[in-house]
Amino acid sequence: MNVLWVFAHPERRSLNGALRDHGAATLRRLGHRVRHSDLYAMGWNPLVGPADFGHDPRRRLIVGAASERAHAAGGLAPDIREEQDKITWADAVVVQFPLWWFGMPAILKGWFDRVFVQGFAFGVTDGDGRTLRYGDGGLAGRRALVVTTAGARPTGLGPRGVHGHADDVLFPLLHGTLHYTGMDVLPPLVVTGADRAGPADRAAAEAALDERLRGLPTAAPLPYRAELGGDYDADLVLRPHLAPGRTGLTVHRTDTPGGTETVTGPAARPGAA
Repeated sequence: MNVLWVFAHPERRSLNGALRDHGAATLRRLGHRVRHSDLYAMGWNPLVGPADFGHDPRRRLIVGAASERAHAAGGLAPDIREEQDKITWADAVVVQFPLWWFGMPAILKGWFDRVFVQGFAFGVTDGDGRTLRYGDGGLAGRRALVVTTAGARPTGLGPRGVHGHADDVLFPLLHGTLHYTGMDVLPPLVVTGADRAGPADRAAAEAALDERLRGLPTAAPLPYRAELGGDYDADLVLRPHLAPGRTGLTVHRTDTPGGTETVTGPAARPGAA
């Protein structure tokens, strides 16, 4: 497979940096080809602006329309086009980051904001004019694996943990970005206790990462419902006979999830190393 590894951590000597290097070596040992987007090392600009689209700053900027026109005309900024070329090349994308304030670092959010533009990652239609999203879309046919570290103990990110279930914390990225654009989203790897991880914890995290990477081509994706699969009505509401009496994020899965695997490390604060 062709694998793009998107990495968002400012310190290569961190646990995240060690896992990224270890994981890339594992992929190559398995025969895969790897390219990197190391956002901090690249000095990635996370801010959307008129220059992204060759837009006259004296005129009102409507981001969706401007980005779609620029993409169609080949007029996106060079750094955006380079990242899109990597995604087009890739069969799978690994997205790795520390969990900061229950989300991804701003530089990674800005990568999605600038690269996943309308007409490329979303806002595409089929021959019948139907919008393709949530299981379909511009990035369909690719696999996605999220690897994240958290300072919290695993119980704190469990079903009744004070931080919320890891599946729910990551839902905006897994479902609202990756699944939305049509990618097959694999169960994420959450490494807990990262701030105080010792050699044994690092070894355990590397072993868990290796297992995920070995399954990258074949592992079953998260069973999210497809928008065009018949489970939603015309108002995009789940039909009443599905998950009856239930609400919340899990109703958008066809199973009853058992929860994301976490790799146990020392208890620490909810930040991440």
